[in-house]
Amino acid sequence: MTTLKPNAKTFPLNAWYAAAWDHEIQQALFPRTIAGKKIVLFRRKDGQVAALEDACWHRLVPLSKGHLKDDEVTCGYHGLKYNSHGRCTHMPSQETINPSAGVRTFPTHEQHRFVWVWTGDPALADPAKIPDLHWNHDPNWAGDGKVIHVKCDYRLVLDNLMDLTHETFVHSTTIGDDAVAESPFDVHHGEKTATVTRWMRDIVPPPFWGAQLGKPGRVDRWQIIRFEAPCTISIDVGVAPTGTGAPDGDRSQGVNGFVLNTVTPETETTCHYFWAFVRNYKLGEQLLTTKLREGVASIFREDELILEAQQQAIAENPDHVFYNLNIDAGAMWSRRIIDKMIAAETPPSHAAALGSRTAAAQ
Repeated sequence: MTTLKPNAKTFPLNAWYAAAWDHEIQQALFPRTIAGKKIVLFRRKDGQVAALEDACWHRLVPLSKGHLKDDEVTCGYHGLKYNSHGRCTHMPSQETINPSAGVRTFPTHEQHRFVWVWTGDPALADPAKIPDLHWNHDPNWAGDGKVIHVKCDYRLVLDNLMDLTHETFVHSTTIGDDAVAESPFDVHHGEKTATVTRWMRDIVPPPFWGAQLGKPGRVDRWQIIRFEAPCTISIDVGVAPTGTGAPDGDRSQGVNGFVLNTVTPETETTCHYFWAFVRNYKLGEQLLTTKLREGVASIFREDELILEAQQQAIAENPDHVFYNLNIDAGAMWSRRIIDKMIAAETPPSHAAALGSRTAAAQ
C-alpha cells in the first residue's frame, strides 16, 4: 500500500541532476528550474559551463531576462553585472560595490553528453557520483535522444520505467505484447540501485523488434532495468532468435539496445525527462539513428499522455491510497531508496513535524 504524504519533500538536493543536453548550452543564457531551484546556465569562452541562481541580488529579477557578454551576466532591469562565479562586478551609478552583492553558483560537470548540476551542498559535489550512462558516448554504441517536459511528479516517470508491463497496453502497436505483462521477473536491490530482470522466451517479436532483427521466426526477448538513485534508469533491451543462446549470455545472433533515462524534477508536479536510445548494430547508419530517435519519441509521447492524466487524477484525489501489485516491486524499491536519501537531508525536528502532519491528514 502506498500513501501520498502531504507537505513532504519529494526529491533530494544532494544529487547530480541532468540540466540539459550538452549541445543545448551555448554562449547564451539558458534558464531551467531544477529541483525547485531557478538556475541560469551558460557556456563560458573557455568551454566550461557556469550555473547561477536565476535572480538578481538587487531586486530578484531573473538574470535570464538580461544578456551575456564576455562571461558576465548583465541584469536586464538595472544593469548589475555578475561574473561566472556569481560575484557582482558592476553596479550602476556608483563606484563602490556592496561586498555582499552576489548570487549563488551551482557545481556543474559534463559527462555522458549531458550537463549535470548539483543542487545541494557544494562540498559534496563529487563527479564520481554522476550516474552511469556511458553508452551515450561509447563508440561501440550509436544513438540519440531528446528531452521531454512532463507535467507530473518525476517519480511517476520512474514508476513507469521500472514496470514495463504497461507496454502491453500503452504501446501495443509497437513494442508491447502479452509476453511483457505475463512473463516472470526477478528484482534485486542495493543501497543506491534496484534491478528488474525479465526474459520472454520463444515469443513472436513485437513490430518494433521484429523490424530491428530483420529475421523471421520466434525470439527470446530481454529487459534488464537498472535504477540508480535518485532518478536514472538504464534499460538493457533486445531480441535474438530463439535457441541461439541469448538467455545464457550469447547475444551475437540478436540485436541489443539501451534505453537511457534520467529524470530531473522541476517542481513537485513537473519534470524534465532526458532519454536516449542507443544500439550496437549498424553503427554508421545515421538515417537509422534519426528514425529510431523519432520512433521512440512517438512511443514516449504515449507515456507522457498517460502520466499527465495520472498526475491530474492524483491532484483531484489527494487522499487516495494506492495498492501495490507484484509488478510494482522495482518501483517500490526505487522509491524507498529515494525516501532514504531525502530523510538523510531532513533535520530531525522537521522530519518529526512532517510526520505529525502526515498522521493528522490520515
